[in-house]
Amino acid sequence: MTSICHRLPALRADGFWRFIAVSTLTLSSACTITPPQYSSSAVKMAPPASVSSVTLDQYRHAVARRIVERNPSYVLNRPPQPMLRSLVVVTFTVNRNGELLSSSVYRTNGDPEAEATALATLRRAAPLPPPPPTLLNAQGRIEMMEDWLFNDNGKFQLHTIAMPQAQAFDEAPRNTR
Repeated sequence: MTSICHRLPALRADGFWRFIAVSTLTLSSACTITPPQYSSSAVKMAPPASVSSVTLDQYRHAVARRIVERNPSYVLNRPPQPMLRSLVVVTFTVNRNGELLSSSVYRTNGDPEAEATALATLRRAAPLPPPPPTLLNAQGRIEMMEDWLFNDNGKFQLHTIAMPQAQAFDEAPRNTR
């Protein structure tokens, strides 16, 4: 068998060893890559989008509870009737301190008494709980909506924390609040 130097006349002995050294370095550097190590807590963390949505739902519940707490005489303590008197959707803006900056009726069936009650009960609940900083926009505010569900007697439940609506007019109250 002839050596590689004899087969490749252009490749001299010192070039051969340079070729071997470069090849060895190239191969060895390719083998030194190690995958990143993940701790078990990093794998268990929820993705940011789901964390934000849970926080938003929690804040919506806190706001609804505050409205109910501050307006007990207006709150319906049984399931809403099958055919509601009115549904009023209110949009409102809260700053980082929980101060109510603005509110208005977004959608309604044209019941001025229900609209006035919805807006008044929201104002009466202010200041609202301060929102989590992650929910605030660049101006330090959060814009939200809530639905007021009105029975014929003028009492309401908030959609966020409402009991299931009755299925029939003669259905007895299942739960009192």
